[in-house]
Amino acid sequence: MKISLAYEMQRPTLDDQKVVDETIEQCVAADEAGFSAVWFVEHHFLTGFSSSPCPEVILGALSRLTKRIRLGFGVVILPYHHPVRVAERVAMVDLLSQGRVEFGTGRSAPYEQTGLGIDPRNTRDMWDESLTMIPKIWESDMFEWEGRFWNVPPRKVLPKPYQKPHPPIWVAALQPATYALAAEKGIGVMALGVSAPSVLEPHIKEYKQNVQNANPVGGFINDRWLSGAVGFCGEDDRSARLLGEKSLKTFFGPDRPYLQDQVNVYETLVKAWGGVPEHLAQNFSRYVKDGNGNSEPQQELDLSGGSALAQKAWAELDADTLCERGVIVAGDPDTCIRALKLHEAAGVDEVQFLMATESVPHEQVMKSIELFGKYIIPAFEEVPAAA
Repeated sequence: MKISLAYEMQRPTLDDQKVVDETIEQCVAADEAGFSAVWFVEHHFLTGFSSSPCPEVILGALSRLTKRIRLGFGVVILPYHHPVRVAERVAMVDLLSQGRVEFGTGRSAPYEQTGLGIDPRNTRDMWDESLTMIPKIWESDMFEWEGRFWNVPPRKVLPKPYQKPHPPIWVAALQPATYALAAEKGIGVMALGVSAPSVLEPHIKEYKQNVQNANPVGGFINDRWLSGAVGFCGEDDRSARLLGEKSLKTFFGPDRPYLQDQVNVYETLVKAWGGVPEHLAQNFSRYVKDGNGNSEPQQELDLSGGSALAQKAWAELDADTLCERGVIVAGDPDTCIRALKLHEAAGVDEVQFLMATESVPHEQVMKSIELFGKYIIPAFEEVPAAA
């Protein structure tokens, strides 16, 4: 199983230069520590939260500053860009890095879409048309296209990627319908919603079965499953767990603009994190009424009655529970290895850690990267098959 890092380029202050410098330092350290990849998001308008609107720029810089780590677009928001421009930029980074690019795709959320003048109702079809075009651009000597959103007269599009026929293709996925679509198109799943491995395991199994029968949109099938998680390793187990919990809950805090358009977000998060644990269920039993209006403890708490209750349950999910379920991989090296083995057992091919958040100072991120490289990554290194 591979271990990688995700970057939102978060900034608790508006010091753009500092976040760029610290991010590059961390990525160079991750390359030296043995991480498989660094992935950069594309976000717009999320002031104070994400400072990564153009991943191709920082990945271009990292292509010359790193030696082996793969460079992931995590993801390119296809509806925002002309497919020819996407093909050109991704191919250029692939050439600069001598074939280390991973090409993740997505379509974002209404808060950002409307800010860029994109009708959210069109984004699924725009993503689909662009995704169909881009591999053809890479594989064609002369490309032309007539579609619903884009038209291209016969043109030669350069450069072509270093990797042949092209870099691996992925899609950001938060729901089973997208997992099924990824399997149909033969592209990798980036399950970035931060879920417990036990919740994702049946979906991973189904995807792995279905992707074998894919009609690949590109030149080959990428049948890998990537799961997102919050990760932090420290020498003191307890304090590292608590910092991991803080990082996760700050990331999904109620003030986040990208959560404003989502319905029942905390009910969804509690379910994705494995539900209300038994040791907390009694705390909420007074909120659940039977048919006669009396309190009735339930093994599985029904949170559909209101967002305030769901948010309270979300807030009370503790660091130990989140670690034991693998929602966060945080603690000392032994604790992190145990949590990662839950992902491995569920069939995950790569775990992408959000480590550098606004809750974790740069110096602690650097120490965590060092500890991952020294103790954790070696425990999951893929051993080459015997000749």
